[in-house]
Amino acid sequence: MSKELTTYKTIDNPVEQVLYKDKGSKFIGYLFPVTSEEEVKQYLEEIKKKYHDARHWCYAYRLGFDGLTYRVNDDGEPSNTAGQPIYGQLLANDVTNVFLIVVRYFGGVKLGVGGLIKAYRTCAEETLAEAVIEEKTIKSTFQIHSTYEHVDKVMRIIKTYDLEIEQQEMYLDCNFTLLSPVAIFNNVILAFEELRCVKIRIPKEK
Repeated sequence: MSKELTTYKTIDNPVEQVLYKDKGSKFIGYLFPVTSEEEVKQYLEEIKKKYHDARHWCYAYRLGFDGLTYRVNDDGEPSNTAGQPIYGQLLANDVTNVFLIVVRYFGGVKLGVGGLIKAYRTCAEETLAEAVIEEKTIKSTFQIHSTYEHVDKVMRIIKTYDLEIEQQEMYLDCNFTLLSPVAIFNNVILAFEELRCVKIRIPKEK
């Protein structure tokens, strides 16, 4: 992950059944939030089952904060006439962790290469136009361990930096799993190190 990358754009809610028509052919767009190829596979199977009588199910997806994991699929359409135009709209909107699929019902009139590119691009564009795209902060996870007597000092830092508490256990000892925006992560860790009464564990990046 790039050190400069501190935010990314994505969606929380799906967009369904955006319809575009051209010369009798129907193009139906769906957009889903995803974080893995397994989720992509599940949504693809659902759409194929729902539109089992369609001619094509073309799609593109981007994964990861940087969007560098991606795939395009023309599903039998002429090369680069479907998946690539769909992917182009994901790039144009700078969104990641998304899966956009366009279902096509053939209307009896061939659209040609240019017509197909325009149709898939337009359907993808209109589907994305219906989405609520949000900019999210990239966060890093780490753990803090302290004795109960020092918990006030830990909580003060959590409050100062507005850290997200993912998990906490407070008995004789206190254990926190915290999320910090990557932009201030080093400052946060330094603040905890200066306490000298806590143990810090930073998971290794996969």
